[in-house]
Amino acid sequence: MSTSPSGSRSAKKANAQALRERSRKRKNLALLYTAGVLLFVAGLYLTTRDGAHHATGHTRYDIGSPGTGQKAPPITLESTAGGTFDLTSARAKGPVLVYFQEGLTCQPCWDQIKAIEKDATKFHKLGIRQIVSITSDPLAEITQKAADDRLTTPILSDPGLTVSKTYNAQSYGMMNGSRDGHTFILINRDGTIRWRADYGGPPNFTMFVNATELLAEIAKASSA
Repeated sequence: MSTSPSGSRSAKKANAQALRERSRKRKNLALLYTAGVLLFVAGLYLTTRDGAHHATGHTRYDIGSPGTGQKAPPITLESTAGGTFDLTSARAKGPVLVYFQEGLTCQPCWDQIKAIEKDATKFHKLGIRQIVSITSDPLAEITQKAADDRLTTPILSDPGLTVSKTYNAQSYGMMNGSRDGHTFILINRDGTIRWRADYGGPPNFTMFVNATELLAEIAKASSA
């Protein structure tokens, strides 16, 4: 049985319309998925940045090992400031605050550096000679990120978490040990740890701490 020209045109038109409808539905689903991911990330950001602090008035943290009074393991890593950062040489000039963070996947972690830089004078008044941050991301990528965010703090690249694991910094986060969490370690001139706070662990997985609170914690540890 032959198909009339008008019938063939109608079938083609119907097929084309069906294809357009399926394409439209796929685009809508993609947009909904993207919106859902963005809402999740935004919600996580707000929860970790503000929720834990405002809910309790004091952000909970763990104290990992090595901890207060223990010897800080060596740190020798490439830096966004150029060359290699060596902890032994740095602490000889005064106490060093080391900030282990999740890296490129965590914008609140970079906002943390901005907040610290904004109050840098207050940190220096507590005797801190230098502040550095450590992440497992490649040097070229974190150098670009630091430039984009206009950060002056040296960011150290620790591929494979070689140094991070000596501090167990990867044990306090939401990435099942594949990245660092949100850990601060203040190291004295003699190489002992004066203060440690692992904020990134459960149940809150905190990825941002108000600089005022950090200063208060460090001041308390320094007066103990």
